[in-house]
Order: sequence, then C-alpha cells, then structure tokens
Amino acid sequence: MNAQAPAAQTAATAVKVHRDIAAPADIIFDAWLDAESLTGWLHPVPTTHCTATLDAREGGGFEIVMYLDGQPLPHTGRYIRIARHTQLVFTWASPATQQQETLVTVDFEEKQGNTRVTVTHEKLPENRETACSHHDGWTDALRQLDELAATKAA
Repeated sequence: MNAQAPAAQTAATAVKVHRDIAAPADIIFDAWLDAESLTGWLHPVPTTHCTATLDAREGGGFEIVMYLDGQPLPHTGRYIRIARHTQLVFTWASPATQQQETLVTVDFEEKQGNTRVTVTHEKLPENRETACSHHDGWTDALRQLDELAATKAA
C-alpha cells in the first residue's frame, strides 16, 4: 500500500479513502456520472487511460475499461443509489475482484465550496493484495479527480 496516503483505512474485505477537493459537490458528483469526465480521471496508475459507457440512473449499468500495457481491464457494475450531490452507491466487478460483485459507496460532503469525497469499497475478496490494490487505486483516482477539478477551476 502507498504509505503516503494518511486519509485511508483498510480492513480485510473493505477499503475506505477520502480526499478534500477544492470544488463544489455538484461539480465533483457530476464527474462520477459523465462518461467523458470519468475517463479523464478514473485510470489510476499504472493504467494509462480508460473508456466508459454509463447508464447513469438507479438500476442502470456501466462499463469502464482501463488499459494496462495496452491490455483492456473491464470494470462493470450497476447503480444502486444516486442521491444528487450527496451519495452514489454502485456495484463493482473487475479482474481484481475475480469478477465477483463488490459494493462501492461514494459520499460527498460540501463545506464552504470544498468537497470531501469518501470512497468505501466493501465485499472485496479476502486477501491483503486485493485490498491494497483497491486502496491505492481509489487514492490515485481521487488525486486525479482533484487535479481535474483544479484545472477546471483555473
């Protein structure tokens, strides 16, 4: 795991990370539900880029394909809860979860124009390597979302 991520917690089958981003919650929230925006930040190192197809409604699905060394890594899921500007809950299956459905909750808490984004990823396979890779992946994704928000604000 990345030792430079103090705002995180790892359990046997869950990870939780958060980041404070200098942008309003509506902008940050919408970045999770817009395919073009999502492809700009949801490709944690060492992936190089991603493509996304979203049906951004409760019960709708998504496919995010991240690329590692030119090889596609498909991530799929469905939206369980979409509470505008406060919370997203969706399933998540990928090669790293052994294609088993896991659960991701993203909470958005705005204070004075800044937004704390908290990602809780549960029901991960029970091994430290999977937990660590998801911890690092979500930490890096939030860093990139923060960078994207900063460039849009400039």
